[in-house]
Amino acid sequence: MIHSTAIIHTGARIGSGVAIGAYSIVGDKVTIHDDVEIAGHVSIEGPCEIGSGTRIFPFASLGQAPQDLKYRGEETRLVIGRRNVIREYVTMNRGTSGGGGLTSVGDDNLFMTQTHVAHDSIVGSDNIFANCASLAGHVTIGDHITLGAFVGVHQFCRVGNHAFVGAMSKIVKDALPYARTDGNDAKCYGANSIGLRRKGFSNEAIRNIQHAFHLLLSSKLNTSQALDRIRAEMSGLPEIDYMIEFIETAARGVTK
Repeated sequence: MIHSTAIIHTGARIGSGVAIGAYSIVGDKVTIHDDVEIAGHVSIEGPCEIGSGTRIFPFASLGQAPQDLKYRGEETRLVIGRRNVIREYVTMNRGTSGGGGLTSVGDDNLFMTQTHVAHDSIVGSDNIFANCASLAGHVTIGDHITLGAFVGVHQFCRVGNHAFVGAMSKIVKDALPYARTDGNDAKCYGANSIGLRRKGFSNEAIRNIQHAFHLLLSSKLNTSQALDRIRAEMSGLPEIDYMIEFIETAARGVTK
C-alpha cells in the first residue's frame, strides 16, 4: 500500500491498512494510525500524529514548523484525530512552547482546499472549513461549526459550538455559539436556526436560543444586563448556560 517512490523515515510508525501515494514524504516521529489514506505529493513532518480513517489529498503539508518568529526549534506537536478529510494544499503547523506546544484537531472535520490551521490552535470535531479559511495562532474552534470560504480568524479568538461564519468574514472578537456571524468587520445576525434544526435541536431549544439572542442583540440592554435577563429567564438550560459561560470568559470580547 506504500508507493515505491514515497519516502518514509525509519522513525515513523505506520499502522495497518495505510496507503501512501507517490512522492509523499513521512518524516521522523510521525505516527500514522490504521486505515489512513495519504495521496501523492503529501508532506508530513513530526512530531505529528494522524488518527485512523483520515484521508489526506495531494500537496497537503502537515506538521511543519510553526510560522512564528519566536520559534527556536523546540520539539512541539501536531495531533490530528480520526476520520478527518484534509483536501489539497491544506497546511497545519505544530505548536510553540509559548502556546503549550500543541496544535490539535478533533474528529470528523472537513478541511477544504488551501485551509490553514496555525500553531497552538485547537479545533474540535464535526466542523467544516470551506476553501481558504484560515486560523491564526492560538485560535480555539468548537464543534459543529462552519467557516465559509476565505474566513480569517485573529489570534486568540474563539468560535463557539454550532456557529456559522459567512464567507470572507474577518473575526477579530469571539464568534458566538449558535449564531450567524458575517462580514468584514464581522457582525452577529442572530441564531443559526437552520443549522440548529439540521443538527437535531428541538423547536423549544431553538426558540430559547432565539430569545437569548433577541435580548443580547436587539433589546436596549447592555451585555451585562442582557446576561442577567437571560440567566434569570433561562438558567439551567444547557445551551443557554454554555452561551452565558462563553460570553463571560471571552478575553477579546464577543462579536455583536
